[in-house]
Amino acid sequence: MFKEARIKLTGWYLLIIMVISLGFSLAIYAGINSELIRIDNLQKARQNNVDTISGFLRQNGLPLPAEIQSIESETVEQARLRIVSALGLINVSILVVSGLGGYLLAGLTLDPISKMVRRQKEFIGNASHELRTPLTSLKTEIEVALRDKKMNANDFKELLKSNLEDVNNMQRLSNYLLELNKYENSETKIDITKVDLAEAVGLAIKKVEPVAVKKKIKIVSKLQKTKVNGNSDALMELSTILIDNAIKYSGKSKKIEVKTKNKGVLEVKDFGIGIPEADLPHIFERFYRSEVSRSKVKIDGYGLGLSIAKSIIDKLGGRIKINSKIGQGTTFTVYIPTGRI
Repeated sequence: MFKEARIKLTGWYLLIIMVISLGFSLAIYAGINSELIRIDNLQKARQNNVDTISGFLRQNGLPLPAEIQSIESETVEQARLRIVSALGLINVSILVVSGLGGYLLAGLTLDPISKMVRRQKEFIGNASHELRTPLTSLKTEIEVALRDKKMNANDFKELLKSNLEDVNNMQRLSNYLLELNKYENSETKIDITKVDLAEAVGLAIKKVEPVAVKKKIKIVSKLQKTKVNGNSDALMELSTILIDNAIKYSGKSKKIEVKTKNKGVLEVKDFGIGIPEADLPHIFERFYRSEVSRSKVKIDGYGLGLSIAKSIIDKLGGRIKINSKIGQGTTFTVYIPTGRI
């Protein structure tokens, strides 16, 4: 599809360039031709004078001067043919060079679109795969239950609990997708005001604290007040994702550290399994999850949280830095702008 589009785009580039080139060539030819006609008229007038003088001298038996004998006028037609040939050669050269340049430019123009379409296809494929799993489980359990005539009220209750878990998984995935779309959509605007980063992070800690308590992980926080250019909801969502991610990957460690510092710095540190160096360039990609087979720990999730976090940071004009070592843990450091709005 993109190869055909590239060829068509190259053709349009060539057409536009050749129309411009031919237009300039015609204008140049018209100007030169006008000058040639003027020179031709002057030459004819001069030749008439020479012929008159030569005839007079011959009639009176006088010799012709050397200057008159050596006059040879180059015809305008020959000059015109050379000009047309030169312009034709120039236009052919422009056609060849423009064709190569246009094909290269078409490739560069279509490359971002090609990557976007490829990412979109991957996104749809991954989302479909993630949705298919709970849907298949839900469908299978219901079909088995309908065929089993020995099921009692308790069995149905357990079935409904299992079904509810699958529904919750699908709802969580759909919420992730909606959040990702909200922050990645360039047309979506969020209100940027002066916000206390420490306050937003504090709310995020309260939100994920039940999860930490359940996993017996202590959240050690040191929140220094710092005003940033942000949005309370967006900053709380960002902090929640990073803290929840730290809890998930804490492994056997029983604590994580959350800090806010001057100049809009948020630091979330865990002491868990760490991220392999090869995975670091990809952890913000949609549905990407770091290889954790070495830890033999199953991590729940869809691989969308960090994608959303990165989108939020980009939306706020901030940046994020990662420092991670296998078996020692990972530190996410976020820098949010603090200048004048």
